[in-house]
Amino acid sequence: MTDQGRGSPPAVREQHADPDGDGGAEGIGGHYIVCGGNSLAHRLIRELTEQYEVPVVVVVPDSSREHGPAIRRIPGVAAVLEHSTVTGEALAAAGVERARGVALMDGTDQENIHAALAAENRNPGIRIVLRIYNQRLGEHLEKLLPNCAALSGSATAAPAFTNGALARPHTVEVGGRHLYVAYDEDIRSNQICLVADRIDRQDLTRLRLLPETGGRAADFIRVAERFGSGEGPIELGRPADPAPADLGGLAALQPLETPPPLRPPLGKRLKWWLLDSLKYFTNTRLRMILITAFAAITVGAVVLARHSTHPGGFGWTLYFTLLDAAGAVQPDVPGQQVLGDSWARAAQVLITFCGITFVPVATAIVVEALASGRRGAPRPPGARTRDHVIVVGLGNVGTRVATLIHGSGLPVVCLERDPNARGIAAARALGIPVLIGEGPLEAQLKQARVKHARAVVAVTSDDAANLEAALEARAVRPEVRIVVRLFDDDFAHHVYATLGNVASRSVSYLAAPAFAAALMGREVLGTLSVFRHVLLIAELTVEEGTALADQNIGDLEREGGVRVLAVRLQRRAEIYQWNFADRSRVLLPGDRIVVAATRAGLARVIQ
Repeated sequence: MTDQGRGSPPAVREQHADPDGDGGAEGIGGHYIVCGGNSLAHRLIRELTEQYEVPVVVVVPDSSREHGPAIRRIPGVAAVLEHSTVTGEALAAAGVERARGVALMDGTDQENIHAALAAENRNPGIRIVLRIYNQRLGEHLEKLLPNCAALSGSATAAPAFTNGALARPHTVEVGGRHLYVAYDEDIRSNQICLVADRIDRQDLTRLRLLPETGGRAADFIRVAERFGSGEGPIELGRPADPAPADLGGLAALQPLETPPPLRPPLGKRLKWWLLDSLKYFTNTRLRMILITAFAAITVGAVVLARHSTHPGGFGWTLYFTLLDAAGAVQPDVPGQQVLGDSWARAAQVLITFCGITFVPVATAIVVEALASGRRGAPRPPGARTRDHVIVVGLGNVGTRVATLIHGSGLPVVCLERDPNARGIAAARALGIPVLIGEGPLEAQLKQARVKHARAVVAVTSDDAANLEAALEARAVRPEVRIVVRLFDDDFAHHVYATLGNVASRSVSYLAAPAFAAALMGREVLGTLSVFRHVLLIAELTVEEGTALADQNIGDLEREGGVRVLAVRLQRRAEIYQWNFADRSRVLLPGDRIVVAATRAGLARVIQ
């Protein structure tokens, strides 16, 4: 790794704050450049200035629009420059030759790649982090530029939205284990560490994430005292006496066991599929004819079974019924062996005439399916659309959420008001129904069969539109699970306190810490959310001259903000030693540790 990516405190030379964007970045050195004026860039700038305390030069297309005014007001921003596109000249004005790293948060994939190459040409080896939608293209770019990290904000945040909709915990895979955050009574005996306390769902400001600790044993004792039986062996996960109200709830990190199946039983899916196919290919009058004919054939079969003189039971009755319905009836001839009495012959006639009606109906269905050109098109929501998830908004995040839910085997219905949204084609390619239009959201949700839905995920870029979708869905079906995308933290806190069964996520809040850590040259394995707080799971390598060298695990955890989950010693790097017993062992160069950390905690240990 180059020196630019180590994240050590930079040496700033003659730093001049220029929040008005009138001047350039002259005289500033050892800084980081953030290009973009969107929400993700805004969060990233705050991460860098507040958590890592490094100087930042910002390049925005228009400082008076989007998050530009808010970026101007962030303390620690050295300069704000306005350039419509990130060109080589814009990077030069931002001092890319003297910068430690550059983050490209806005623009298309092509524009960001062009800017990354321009930055590499002007400052070889500079740390580059860019947002990219096409992850496969990003992998190739990382091979081309050795000190480059291509990340996707939507790909980082989409699993949290998906798991929230499916009411299953969001996990991060580490060493073959899938870690997630469990709360209160769900905490089991195999929990790895306590990550939060004083959880009050009505006042989330009391929550403490990775507080100062007196030792790992103290965390286990707190969990045992809260949920232990008080007599005999301690059984975690079984509540005893109610906890005092002022203590609040607890959250712990623990491995996930095999999740239960999500798909409905086969019998229900088959019934819904038959009903949906019948409604799709036929109109009301045609369905009435089919139902009447089928009922008449059933009655005829019952009469035939009761008045037939031919032995054989149910099997022979079904055989004769199918032949009669297909028009292959053998009439009774006087003087020869007959099938039955007059009732049996009347049933034969009824079955034959009703069976004849199926031929033109079947022909009409085939002609409609083939001639209308709808054979390969996704069907609109129908009878089989039950226990499904409704995704409102098909931007980058919505498209990834719909794809992930579809991959789990659950049905998905998407709503989108913009007919030119890039996610419409991707959803339809997967066979996902998409409802497009500017009509009332209530009518669209009803058309999407929200009364039968499992969850509603509102992930448009507008907080007000997402809240509207949540309230409309709640009005139709109060028990439906709702996940909304919200940027404003205060707004999200009010939603938590006011609405039940509603979870909120912020794409920028989930993704920005990973982008900041990547810009500092550290590998973040994933992010977990503890309500509106972000928990980073990262793997760090101990290097000479860093804050990790010559420290032990107890020292790292004592100040809070960091918990060491596993240790990979240099001599046995392939083995993850979870809850490493020797907390006083000094970390040596080459050792690797897996940590759960807050943003401030990670910034402290990597500098």
